[in-house]
Amino acid sequence: MAEIIVYSDENFEKSLKRFKKVIEREGILLEVKKRRYYVKPAAEKHEKLKKIERKRKKKMMRGKKFY
Repeated sequence: MAEIIVYSDENFEKSLKRFKKVIEREGILLEVKKRRYYVKPAAEKHEKLKKIERKRKKKMMRGKKFY
């Protein structure tokens, strides 16, 4: 659970900025976006395999030397 202490001499914008930073650091917003819709396990596995394939292709392209 993310929480911050708002000081009496601190303005709202500064405390909001600190709160957003804590949320970002803990990955809460990414988790909410990820869980917004249900993804079937097979579709999740398919996306994971596609991601691995994209990484592999990208790594191969970096290693190629064009003359």
